[in-house]
Amino acid sequence: MLWAVAGVTLLAFLVVLEIVAQGYGEHGPILNLSREVIFAPHSGPLLYAGLALMMVVLTWRERFVAAGAAVGIDVVLWLVRWAAGAEMNFGNGALWVLIGCAVLALTRRTGPDRALLLKGTGLGLLLIGGHKTGDTWLLITSKTRPDVLDPYVAVADHALGDPSWLVGRVVEATDPVGGHLLGAVYGQLPLAAAVFALYQLRHVAVERRFPSHHLVRTFLVIGLLGPAIYMIFPVAGPVYAYGPDGGPWAAADLWPHTLPPITAPHPIPFDEITPRNCMPSLHTAWTTAIFLHSRKGSRPLRYAGTFWLAGTLTATLGFGYHYGADLIAGVVFALTIDAGMRALGRGWDGTATRLVAYGTAVFTALLLAYRFLPMQLAAHPWVSGPLLVLAMVSVILAYVRAMRLWEPKPVPAPRQEGDALPQEPIPAVSPLENHV
Repeated sequence: MLWAVAGVTLLAFLVVLEIVAQGYGEHGPILNLSREVIFAPHSGPLLYAGLALMMVVLTWRERFVAAGAAVGIDVVLWLVRWAAGAEMNFGNGALWVLIGCAVLALTRRTGPDRALLLKGTGLGLLLIGGHKTGDTWLLITSKTRPDVLDPYVAVADHALGDPSWLVGRVVEATDPVGGHLLGAVYGQLPLAAAVFALYQLRHVAVERRFPSHHLVRTFLVIGLLGPAIYMIFPVAGPVYAYGPDGGPWAAADLWPHTLPPITAPHPIPFDEITPRNCMPSLHTAWTTAIFLHSRKGSRPLRYAGTFWLAGTLTATLGFGYHYGADLIAGVVFALTIDAGMRALGRGWDGTATRLVAYGTAVFTALLLAYRFLPMQLAAHPWVSGPLLVLAMVSVILAYVRAMRLWEPKPVPAPRQEGDALPQEPIPAVSPLENHV
């Protein structure tokens, strides 16, 4: 029933987004996904990541059949497009197999098998649909928020030492190697999330159930709630508001070599194309979630999670997509949402309530400080900068303490029949007592 209610709610939300997008003369998430059944997809790796996520509920034989069918369909469509001179890409086969598995679950499966296959298919489609929904959200932010608040964040960022300007110069100095490496890390974040999620869900087919909490849940909720904050706090990013990518709309062409001046900030008008997708940094939030969920994995997986976190943070700053203030807000945002999703899986208690409430309060305080106290933050950087970092660290520590409380305590194995009873320690006897 819970999955049914969630599905109906999501469908209604997608319909609303589709109507809004059509009102602006653009395709919404439903039409974009429908077109990719036949036409060249926008992202083939994303579609195959969704298929791989669905296959965690299949047996190994079924996985080989599904993967083979997807590749075979893509090869046929590739040849047809090549012969017709149409746009070339791959991924349609993965979407066809996903839809086919949903139909198979409804028509040929019953009971728990049907529910498990529908959950797996829904998870794969949610990963794909979430990406399409995010694109529509970004369109709406650019159309409905004509002004951006970049000057406020740029002034507040002086308290942190203007990290975007600093890292931007470092990335520029290491081009083309640094730029290409960071671009791959930044651009393939959904694929990385799918890999980490597959590791978490590798036992689903055997256990016939999903774990109470996993990465995909946190990932999707971050993508759903984050754009709503964009509407409240629209920010374009340094490379647009203060760099060459902003064109005539940029306040000045300063990034990354010249720091913006510390003057009283005010909203500035911007174009209707650039998304207002900076506050908070969702790339930071997503890669923080990947890092958190990789901690229980193998050593190579933990190393990979750390690498992806460091690479993504460097890319968001070095490409001028985010300010340092965005990253702090993104970390707090991710920790708060992941704590809430964990609590939903294991049951709410006082610790969960306090942690989510505290994370929400810190996140709100950060936004209010960026918006209404940027001059005060910039005027006292040696005080305000550490305070901003300390606020983020306090949420991290609260999250770590809660995770330690929630970890299951080791239970001693029950004693089997025939096992020797534990020996009581024999007290030492002095020679005098033995003689007596």
